Amino acid sequence: MPARLDSTRALRAFQRRMKDAVVRPLAAGDRMQRRGRDGRPMAEVAAEFIKPNDRLTAFERLEIYNRMYWFRIIDCFYDDCPGLRAALGERKFARLAVAYLAKHPSRSFTLRNLCSRLEHFIRAEPRWTAPRTALAREIARFEWAQTVAFDEAARPVLGPAELGRAQPARLRLGLQPYVTLLALGHPIDTYVIAVKKRDTLRAEASNAPAATRHAARRHRVPRPRRERIWVAVHRVDNRLYYKRLEAPAFRILAALRDGQTLARAVAAAGRGVTAEQVQGWFALWAELGWLCRRK
Repeated sequence: MPARLDSTRALRAFQRRMKDAVVRPLAAGDRMQRRGRDGRPMAEVAAEFIKPNDRLTAFERLEIYNRMYWFRIIDCFYDDCPGLRAALGERKFARLAVAYLAKHPSRSFTLRNLCSRLEHFIRAEPRWTAPRTALAREIARFEWAQTVAFDEAARPVLGPAELGRAQPARLRLGLQPYVTLLALGHPIDTYVIAVKKRDTLRAEASNAPAATRHAARRHRVPRPRRERIWVAVHRVDNRLYYKRLEAPAFRILAALRDGQTLARAVAAAGRGVTAEQVQGWFALWAELGWLCRRK
């Protein structure tokens, strides 16, 4: 019989045991593994803290929670990574999902942070994405940047007038926390847009005639070829946007992000950049609300 929880310490121990069982990766056939982390039969482990009923054993009751956890968390992983899923294919993506989530289970109160370590995982364990690891890493970075852009905090913006009064040699600007700068070796922005359009077409075709459904299923988005791009992932009026940047503009923004003074950041643009170009870039960034005071 399961022991009674007669103290806070016992409750914590129960919660830890329940958590360890629930987050265990599923076995073949999407069933709960037959043995626990310590090698004991899972039926024996479950019986220590779960009662059977007239329909289900302790193992079967625990398995319901184990399967619910994994089905839910994998579903969220799929929702957050449509571009990566398209690039790797269904089977390889499914194996990546299980491997990543087994090593990095959700440890936050919100599933928003589920993929925060995905790019690092792909870098550390490239076998799950080979031979397209470089592309997979860039897509993972880009798709995480979308999450950041969607709901990261915003700080009070600096307007053109305040920038005009500043001393460039001393002023250090910040970028809004929701802006992510990416230097990429593939046009990931256009690729992800195409994948999302394809997925929308498939969803709309689900209620359409059979010929339309068949055409939607067959539509495949070609993987992107190599192309050097610089892009900012950001939001405006609570809507997600991707903005391509010229390389000198990217270098200025990256220098500001990294704590350089305004004068040094502008110098980072390099030769051949005119004052009119810099003025135009800063006017646009101010209008978009990207510039703010550093913490």
